Amino acid sequence: MELLGFVPILLFTFAFLQTLIFILKGSQKRRTGKLPPGPAPLPILGNLLELGDQPHKSLAKLAKIHGPLMSLKLGQVTTVVISSATLAKQVLQTLDLTFSNRNVAQAVLAHKHHQDSVAWLPVDASWRNLRKICNSYIFANQKLDDNQDLRLKKIQELLADVQESCRVGAVVDIGQIAFKAALNVLSTNIFSLDLTDSSSDTVREFKEVIRCIMEEVGKPNLADYFPVLRSIDPQGIRRRMTIYFGKVLDLFDRIIDQRLQLRKKQGYIPVNDVLDILITLNEQNKEEIDRNRMKHLFLDLFAAGTDTTSSTLEWAMTELLRNPKTLMKAKEELEQIIGKGNLLHESDIAKGKCRNLWLHVPKDAQVLVNAWAIGRDPSLWEDPELFLPERFLGSDMDVRGRDFELIPFGAGRRICPGLPLAIRMLHLMLGSLINSFDWKLEDGITPESMDMEDRFGITLQKAQPLRAIAVQL
Repeated sequence: MELLGFVPILLFTFAFLQTLIFILKGSQKRRTGKLPPGPAPLPILGNLLELGDQPHKSLAKLAKIHGPLMSLKLGQVTTVVISSATLAKQVLQTLDLTFSNRNVAQAVLAHKHHQDSVAWLPVDASWRNLRKICNSYIFANQKLDDNQDLRLKKIQELLADVQESCRVGAVVDIGQIAFKAALNVLSTNIFSLDLTDSSSDTVREFKEVIRCIMEEVGKPNLADYFPVLRSIDPQGIRRRMTIYFGKVLDLFDRIIDQRLQLRKKQGYIPVNDVLDILITLNEQNKEEIDRNRMKHLFLDLFAAGTDTTSSTLEWAMTELLRNPKTLMKAKEELEQIIGKGNLLHESDIAKGKCRNLWLHVPKDAQVLVNAWAIGRDPSLWEDPELFLPERFLGSDMDVRGRDFELIPFGAGRRICPGLPLAIRMLHLMLGSLINSFDWKLEDGITPESMDMEDRFGITLQKAQPLRAIAVQL
């Protein structure tokens, strides 16, 4: 505890000395261009204190004062924040190549993940090769079509779990069952293994590790804002990430070793899952993908494909239970398409209705696109704070990075490579849950009293997990 109390003093001392030396040397350079407007920074901390514990909301409020193109000083890092669809298009499409590289967060330096991660590598030959592997061997539409029966089987297992809870009158943790289903689909598709088979403890531990990883990466880190603190890791974020990454990478090592042993046996029949394909690529050309890069790719896939999917489904179910009329409309639509209580297939999803601005950004500044604020921009959306899925009826707008009013997967060359699978899984899980059961809230909770607070991280998770009771149709 004494060490924790010493951290603020250490931070202040380092920051003060850096600022003092900076001023005494007179080394502050005049800006070659005018920065966008923004709140006045404090001498040392800049605008860090204005972020609070929900930066997406704080930045949206500041943008209402200073405009959709806004600059802040976060510690020693100049930051430009984009809060409009028009400007987001400039950054993510028109000037895509210029802004495509990402500032590497100190958290992902653990196990040198940034050197092998499709999420953090700069746009170079290594990154392009990993994207090609994702697009060709993992998320290609043909590949996804070929294994849709696998996903359907996992959805049936999800519904069986809910059915058992329904039978005994137990409350269902929506985020937990969604995480298990997403993990089940990924692990079966990538490894031909059901990581949820061994024990419920495995699922809980894996979910907890992934949740911790996502929280740590999304947490404001002083070492990202004050370079002088990078080697000190004052908040212990990189130290904890080293532990979390280590657990997941060790698991992948064991799985790869088991597969390599199987492949040595006479008469081995390739299973043609992602792991088999990547091992074959490795044997043919180690420069295309080696074992270490393989493990870090799996880390990206599981971190991005489990927590994000389960969190999104949990929010969707929360909004539906909070808006019973909308839930009823969705159930009626599904009943018309496939019949009440019938199994939803991926082929049914498609049947549902469901100018050049120039800006100056200094070298090494980071650019943040506040997709949360854009999705709630009253100039773009009528009643932006209301859950109104019917607003998209008759609209050509989608979430594939073409329409910058709605970019949950990003856009441009850095768009999420797992988008094709995520869209299939989310529709399949959500539609199956609401078409197979009626749902009610726990005793004492009404739609009006539901907790809608979020917890900031790489994904915006519910502060309080959604727990609901499934009712047999």
